[in-house]
Amino acid sequence: MQIPYELALGWRYTRAGRATRRNGFISFISGVSMLGIALGVAALIIVLSVMNGFQKEVRDRMLSVVSHIEIFAPGGAALPDMARTMAEARQNPQVVGVAPFVAAQALLARGEDMKGALVRGIDPAHEGEVTELAAASSETLARLVPGEFRVVLGVELARSLGVGVGDVVTLIAPAGQVTPAGVVPRLKQMTVAGTFDSGHYEYDSALVMLHHEDAQRIFRLEGPTGIRLKLHDLHQARSVAQALAGTLSGELWIRDWSQQNKTWFAAVQMEKRMMFIILTLIVAVAAFNLVSTLVMSVQDKRADIAILRTLGSSPRSIMGIFVVQGAMVGVIGTLAGLLLGLGIAFNIDVIVPAIERLLGASFLPKDVYLISQMPSNPQAGDIVPIGLISLLLSFVATLYPSWHASRVNPAEALRYE
Repeated sequence: MQIPYELALGWRYTRAGRATRRNGFISFISGVSMLGIALGVAALIIVLSVMNGFQKEVRDRMLSVVSHIEIFAPGGAALPDMARTMAEARQNPQVVGVAPFVAAQALLARGEDMKGALVRGIDPAHEGEVTELAAASSETLARLVPGEFRVVLGVELARSLGVGVGDVVTLIAPAGQVTPAGVVPRLKQMTVAGTFDSGHYEYDSALVMLHHEDAQRIFRLEGPTGIRLKLHDLHQARSVAQALAGTLSGELWIRDWSQQNKTWFAAVQMEKRMMFIILTLIVAVAAFNLVSTLVMSVQDKRADIAILRTLGSSPRSIMGIFVVQGAMVGVIGTLAGLLLGLGIAFNIDVIVPAIERLLGASFLPKDVYLISQMPSNPQAGDIVPIGLISLLLSFVATLYPSWHASRVNPAEALRYE
């Protein structure tokens, strides 16, 4: 099979100068362009992989406490028919776990210390079906016996109040009771049965769990305020919530896990887009260095171009030769960047600790950051566009110099040769 001469000459011009002095500088500039593309592509892959890793790590820690979907009655009232709602929710094939809950806000006091708290009444027998934290802390949650008014506190909340297992705290419900002296908040002394550590500061510093029957008595509810669902695939939560909205009976509100932290997820997505745009500019700068490389190459090869034209080559063929030359630089640089970026992204858990030991420093101190190890999660949805954009920019950068080469006049080029 005969290779088109445009491809053969383009590849030859790409390698030219490595063994000769005449156009060695052109080859050097070409190598710099190739290296710039490779480093830009690698930087994009590494940064986006690390951002995906942080997002996944925070999301997993959040979902260890938060269920995939919550179904609750408007206004924080008790569900009108909890058994029917649970049965209808289980009919969806994506649902693998269902558990009732009571959600409320209160104050938690210990001596003169007082903290705002998110109160969650749970059923310890079923809570493990919907959250990983409950499954991991089943022995602690089993101490929540109805009628004994025990609570399990987040580790940061317990630390701020200075309490441990067996200590007594006071739960202050916001809706008080009317007395001759006026409205008096309802107070209930609770015994600390244990603590939990989800790794997510927002919940470790504010969440209080108790048995749902005790919560119903304290907040004067006739039943649980909602049910929590766990799905086969957490990424299907939005579509499952929409499906349940059409199948559940009664007037109910449905909320999936992404809506509970909508602002945070929106901020992460916006930051990821901006980083993609900023780092793509690095690739663009490196790709458009090809313009100067090819312009110098065209000037150096004017005599060759004139000879090819006199032998019958068309302007399109001349243009194709230099498009191939520039495209080869882009392809090699992109492939090198993909290999380098993926190699670092998949081994960042080894590379970063090695750098920390070498420098004697810690990039993510445990006492400052939520995550103490650099996570990485390369995704094809990021890597494929990076490679395509790099190749596209490299190809676009070759168009003007190649067109300029096709316009060379053979008589003018050979006049002084």
